[in-house]
Amino acid sequence: MLKTTIFDELPVERDLWQTLRSAEKPILLYGMGNGADKILAVFAKYGIKADDVFASDEFVRGQMFHGRRVLKYAEAVEIYGDFIIIVAFGSRRADVLKRIYELEGRHELYIPDVPVAGGELFDLEYYFRHQDELAQVESLLSDELSRRTLRDIINYRLTGELKYLVGHTVHPDDVYTGILSAAGYEAVADLGAYNGDSLDELARYAARLKYAVALEPDDRTYRKLKRFAESQPYKIDAYNAAAWDHNCELTFTAGANRNSTLITSDALKAGAKSVKVDALALDSLGLSECDYIKYDVEGAEYQALAGSRETIARCRPELLVSLYHRSEDIFKLPLMVWEMGYRRLYIRRYESIPAWELNLLAVK
Repeated sequence: MLKTTIFDELPVERDLWQTLRSAEKPILLYGMGNGADKILAVFAKYGIKADDVFASDEFVRGQMFHGRRVLKYAEAVEIYGDFIIIVAFGSRRADVLKRIYELEGRHELYIPDVPVAGGELFDLEYYFRHQDELAQVESLLSDELSRRTLRDIINYRLTGELKYLVGHTVHPDDVYTGILSAAGYEAVADLGAYNGDSLDELARYAARLKYAVALEPDDRTYRKLKRFAESQPYKIDAYNAAAWDHNCELTFTAGANRNSTLITSDALKAGAKSVKVDALALDSLGLSECDYIKYDVEGAEYQALAGSRETIARCRPELLVSLYHRSEDIFKLPLMVWEMGYRRLYIRRYESIPAWELNLLAVK
């Protein structure tokens, strides 16, 4: 077995789900949305019982969640006293993060990693199956912060502990000026452009920007992207389409948000709403110039990269690739980008809970 600090510093003999299964304290979910639904599904798989659910006071209005009245935090303390908190939502807002840090000082608190786009959980068994790929990725990374971030994310996914989500995060300045050469970008592609917010962020660093291709599959969000495009001083060709490895039609979950993803057969059987979406390979657009490509496509990053091979070979753009939608992204995508000929690879993450905003940066 290849020995690295990843293996030397593995912090646990059992993962979060094993810990919760043997817990003696009551277990309360903090949050009542889609994230809580996903966590409860994992609880059912592992035989873990959630005793109750609470939410931030400003959100509690007598709602019911899975047959239980949603409590305020003070009510939860009055009823249960000491209990385990399972954070069941995500956020980058400073006030929300501050509240979670405060709760972590009062209770045993965990933030489970449940893949955004579905698929296998990153539990201890999964880690041991893929430790060689993870070690290979670590050996390819270009600096110590990247290696530390990788180790922290692995430790976080196994334990759900907040301490592994702090200490390695960076500001966008560190990405766009410290690693990427955004100041020189003239033509870019934004795959998963949402409403234009990521292009808006990039443009603050890319003063020479003249042209962008932007793909967004959700129809309502695409209309916001079009309005954004019309207001910019540079040209944006916006497509109401998902990024894929070939041009086709795909079935997505319905919903105008960043979490619209390819729908699974199980979700269809369960009656989930779906919508047909056009999909494009970036290569089909025949770009003659491209300095940078961003991939944030809700679990389809592998296919989107595959559909960009010709553009990458022709233009050698710098890349930003999301690594947090599926458990395998953290090793499968860096190895794919390395195979494409990139030899300077970095991992950086912006502050968030859970371990979202995790990106691979590939530099020319």
